[in-house]
Amino acid sequence: MSRSLAFLAVILPVVATAQTAAPQLTANPIFEKQCAKCHGKTAEGRHFAGPSLVSGKSTSLSEEELRNIISNGKGRMPKYAGKLTPEEIDTLVHQITQARGK
Repeated sequence: MSRSLAFLAVILPVVATAQTAAPQLTANPIFEKQCAKCHGKTAEGRHFAGPSLVSGKSTSLSEEELRNIISNGKGRMPKYAGKLTPEEIDTLVHQITQARGK
């Protein structure tokens, strides 16, 4: 029984963090409509789709690099310039950097 409690003590904070890693970002209707299908509903990425926006390689990107990738695309990421306003892109960039603690 104590092993079960120890396991829960370790796993519950991890699960709670995963669900709340990016509340402002994931609640943004633009994210929900344009980003979540590839980056996941929690912004933590999807296997064989978009990478995590709150951990991994994306955390080393500057705001300008994020803005450029969202606007112009990169690799399998489509460009969103013309689909999103500059203000919407700026909001996403700000929310991504806030979600990852930068």
